[in-house]
Amino acid sequence: MAAPLAAALLFTAPGGGQAAADADAGKRAEGPALQRLKDTQLDANALYFVSYDGLVNNGSFQQSGILTYAGYQYAGWYTADRSAVIARRHLPNGPWKAVTLPHKLSANDSHNVISMGVSPQDGRLHVAMDTHNTRVYYTRSEPGLVSRPSPARWDASRFGPVQRTLDGADLGAITYPQFAVTPERRLQLVYRTGGSGNGTNEIAEYDAAGGGTWTRLGKWSSAAGTYSGNGQTSDARNMYVHGITYGKDGRLHAAFTWRERNFGVLCHPGGLSNHDTGYVYSDDRGRTWRNNAGQAVATTGTADQVALDDPGLVVDPIDPNHALMNQESQAVDSAGRPHVIISYVPGRFTQCVTDFTAQRKAYSYAFHLTRDAAGKWRKVEIPVPNKAFGRSRIVFDEADNAYVIMPFGRIAGASKASGWTDWKLLFDGTHDADGRTLNVFGEVLVDDSRVASDGVLSVMYQQKSTGTTPSPIRVIDFKLG
Repeated sequence: MAAPLAAALLFTAPGGGQAAADADAGKRAEGPALQRLKDTQLDANALYFVSYDGLVNNGSFQQSGILTYAGYQYAGWYTADRSAVIARRHLPNGPWKAVTLPHKLSANDSHNVISMGVSPQDGRLHVAMDTHNTRVYYTRSEPGLVSRPSPARWDASRFGPVQRTLDGADLGAITYPQFAVTPERRLQLVYRTGGSGNGTNEIAEYDAAGGGTWTRLGKWSSAAGTYSGNGQTSDARNMYVHGITYGKDGRLHAAFTWRERNFGVLCHPGGLSNHDTGYVYSDDRGRTWRNNAGQAVATTGTADQVALDDPGLVVDPIDPNHALMNQESQAVDSAGRPHVIISYVPGRFTQCVTDFTAQRKAYSYAFHLTRDAAGKWRKVEIPVPNKAFGRSRIVFDEADNAYVIMPFGRIAGASKASGWTDWKLLFDGTHDADGRTLNVFGEVLVDDSRVASDGVLSVMYQQKSTGTTPSPIRVIDFKLG
């Protein structure tokens, strides 16, 4: 059976919560606010095709398709001839300058995104791309490219060859490469091995010493266990993480959902077998994993892995019949509290989704989950219909007000003072106050690092097209707070 509920989950309707208590205590602060700055074009002819209702240039799950480091912003995408492109600009207003890497997208698959990471110890930019249950395509820059950026030198010669290993560290067939930087300033790569419904999460770590080497630390999640539903049993699954995120205190957070291999556990075959929101954390750079109550449940690289039947993993139980989205998003606020965005079709619409994509577009809503210092989780529905198949992203301003960037360029916000319960729509990219539209297709990417360093939200989006006709890919900037 599914793992039991790990912590008491409080459900709060939008607009409720602890706002009155905060006001009485004199703690109410400025709420979330956006100031639109500028909108720039990366490429007038970016590769465009729809796979799994998404674009390969804007898969929200890729975590680092756009990032900022040492005063420069970097973005990656595939251009019209399928070539991988990395561009950068000197912030705040420098022009974008593009470099074409010696690689072309190998498959018409929106999973095969471009993800980037920075190794602070040697100042390299790392690029992992074009993989879905295949060996990764990987390249890295020369040392110092991002830590000592030269305005004059930005060309393909500053990157090494595109490889099928991490400089000799063979990961095998992988999916969803995501980079993160540890408190010790080491770069890590988290990825899935195996496939949908029967896969495991693994982690690798980069050491800048001696020219830079990658070490495969091993698996930390398991496909094992049994889950029952609709009179049937599933004996395998995979964990989909909503992100891999370090807080300022050094704690590594990973919220997740499970997907079952046996779709027979569903009430109808038109659904998707995602269920439950789980949570684990690590205080030793992903070596040891603990459940919500702080109990050790896994050790990376051993047979002791995070598994369905481990106690205390589930923090928001939901059966697989509500079109729960995998790999939505998470963030950590300045106090070290994890926040998670999930989305699904609420039970007031149906208890049995029969068409995952269509009913998500018609009925799904996003929900905000957050954990307090005592380990209790609170859940609030964001009262803005998704009107989309895809995922949203969450970020925080310097006052810990929350912003959720939804598909099609809509942005909702909630104040810390309310306990993140007063959600409202702040920006509508489908029809803003001036009557303009961003003409966004589906999911967008967010530069979390620029929010942290500059208080500016950069949203990378691609405009709608038809068929396989290329379309513009752009970045819009907002000042937060």
